Amino acid sequence: MLFAPEKLKKLLEADMGRRRFLKIGAVAAAAGLLPFPVVQAHCFSPTRSLSLYSPNTGESFKGVYFAEGKYLPDALDKIDHVMRDIRTGDIHLIDPNLLDILFAISQKAHTTSPLNIISGYRCPATNAWLRKRSKRVSRKSMHLFGQAADLRVAGVRTASLKQVAVSIKGGGVGYYPRLRFVHVDTGPIRYW
Repeated sequence: MLFAPEKLKKLLEADMGRRRFLKIGAVAAAAGLLPFPVVQAHCFSPTRSLSLYSPNTGESFKGVYFAEGKYLPDALDKIDHVMRDIRTGDIHLIDPNLLDILFAISQKAHTTSPLNIISGYRCPATNAWLRKRSKRVSRKSMHLFGQAADLRVAGVRTASLKQVAVSIKGGGVGYYPRLRFVHVDTGPIRYW
């Protein structure tokens, strides 16, 4: 399901502060990703929470990020920090649709374990550095826009996590069994 741009604008303006809305809108427009995809029924919950852990920094976020029909700016700021570029420390806005995908995954996987975020936002320099080391890193990675996460969950097999992510139909899903993580993003539905 896709929202028309005007309807999306009204929803986002109602859900968050004007400054954050403008930043997210600018990033999405630059990435050519408007209108945003919406994750299925899991995300119609009136309250949404996440438990995230960055094994690279030891930092975590556990709490509600959406309540009473609104994304909570303080929670979003904390999530942006936890999901920052681990190589440079650069912080970028994380797409709320990505958070909704992560919420849906945690709900459907029936886990209380935190989602281990291997990689969230990546600045252009980090993405270029990774591209030199692997052909699998895209030049136009969704990580550059705060619209992708590489994750694993303690106690959940990588193959099972992939199946859950695919069933959500929230965007792209990449399966990396040798590295033991799953990539999810807010782009078109596709699998690799």
